[in-house]
Amino acid sequence: MEFTRITSIQDPLFAQMHKLMQDIFPPEEVLDFPLWAEPLEDPGIRVFVAVHEGQVVGATEYRYYEDWNVAMTDFTIIGREGLGIGAFLANHRKLDLQQLAAANGKALFGMFAEIYNPYLTQDHAFGGIKPMDPYVRREVLSHLGYQRLDFPYVHPSWQGDGEAVGGLDLCFMPGDESLAELPASLVSDFLNRYYAVLPNKPQEWLSMVEQLNACESVALRPL
Repeated sequence: MEFTRITSIQDPLFAQMHKLMQDIFPPEEVLDFPLWAEPLEDPGIRVFVAVHEGQVVGATEYRYYEDWNVAMTDFTIIGREGLGIGAFLANHRKLDLQQLAAANGKALFGMFAEIYNPYLTQDHAFGGIKPMDPYVRREVLSHLGYQRLDFPYVHPSWQGDGEAVGGLDLCFMPGDESLAELPASLVSDFLNRYYAVLPNKPQEWLSMVEQLNACESVALRPL
């Protein structure tokens, strides 16, 4: 299996990856095909696919923020069972991020991720791929070290329609396992930068950020 970076929508592998995203994720989580052109050319956004026998069978997108020394996992897709795709993607992503942090003269502080909460909603089939089942994913990510940030979470729809998307938790995997909380300012600043590309924010999201700004810290809780 190959870990291959995609930097253009003209790459034939991108068409396969986008189709896989549409098969797996609900529509409000998938950016339209042409709108990927600019993000893929951004050196700070890292999109890799797992290629098995010429076919895209998995993908991950993530980014590293040098000023905060934190990363964000945008998504991970496992498109086929029985190939060890999840471990393959997670291990290669970890190595890449460790190298980026080392080049920044640091050890990675941690990584954010939005994680579906199946106890809030069970509406998503995720293409019928069992490793993508939200119960399975939640347990796997818990084993990797992710913890839930303790506040009610919504995010703006990637369809740009100003709708709030719920049913997820914002989580964090600290480099130091003893870490029990994050500064609320870091969480708020991260969300403002991450969703700056979407100008049409729902009121629920704006209120959530205001509440974060009124706090000093956000506790990390088990998934």
